[in-house]
Amino acid sequence: MRAKPLLDLLNSVKKQSLYPTEILIVDASLNNETKIILSNNTFKNLKYFKVKAQDRGLTKQRNFGARIVNKSTVIICFLDDDTVLNPDYFENLIGTYKTQKDALAVGGYILNDVGWEKKTKTNIKNKYYFDGWMRNEPSRFIMRKRFGLLPDTPPGFLPTFAHGRSIGFLPPSGKIYNVEQIMGGVASYRKEVFETLNFSTYFEGYGLYEDTDFSLRIAKLGKLYINTAAQLRHYHDDSGRPNKYNYGKMVIRNSWYVWRVKYLKPNFKARTKWHATALLLILIRLGNTLTVLKKRAAFTESIGRLVGLISLVYNKPNVKR
Repeated sequence: MRAKPLLDLLNSVKKQSLYPTEILIVDASLNNETKIILSNNTFKNLKYFKVKAQDRGLTKQRNFGARIVNKSTVIICFLDDDTVLNPDYFENLIGTYKTQKDALAVGGYILNDVGWEKKTKTNIKNKYYFDGWMRNEPSRFIMRKRFGLLPDTPPGFLPTFAHGRSIGFLPPSGKIYNVEQIMGGVASYRKEVFETLNFSTYFEGYGLYEDTDFSLRIAKLGKLYINTAAQLRHYHDDSGRPNKYNYGKMVIRNSWYVWRVKYLKPNFKARTKWHATALLLILIRLGNTLTVLKKRAAFTESIGRLVGLISLVYNKPNVKR
């Protein structure tokens, strides 16, 4: 349901210094706008598939694509349709597999989500520092610090009580970082990964944290990396996203799910911290109703999160490891 953003992405693919040997468009749109726009624009090596209801949904569509790639394919890349690539994106991404021989998966780097600067000589209050770089520390992490709820792992690794720092907390240094989580919309995997693993269909429709689930299961088999030189921009198109109430429920329930993928039996301290962090983040989001322009959206998401948290008391997800 994002025909125009998809065209922008494909136009950036056309400019790549390393062009894909095959491009698969797996379309679950309820209209024909994507099909029409592709019929009016030509892209080398592109194949279009309109899937039916049984294959509709982010994880199902990714699994569908992985099943039908060319047999000679070595690396499978996935891209969200609202991204735009730097011209050397694929060259840097695929090059990682040559320097990191043990890589099973490599993620790209979103350049426009966070403003980073080189670290100053003197530390500045409310800044986050990593590898000689600094960025603004989000207010939710400032609050979490006050309550002793900061993550106990580096960015890209799941803390013992989940609620970790995302890839956005790695700087645009041009370096390659070892992680155990990569973002599904800017991801690549060795094709052999799909001989034993698939994206979990627990994450229906929009998904949310489906990439974390898949990454954590891959991390039990081998190494994952982020190459911050493989850069692109993500423009967060709202089309096709769930309503804020359902999104809020997903945030809580899917977060709990991926936490248990890695930590099947967390100790009492970790359980306490997971619930305390979830509740604090609900209160922070509820407080946004007083400060943000989209007050209704913030309130609706907060209620969804609260309902999701309560639902874990009597209806916990069945975790597939």
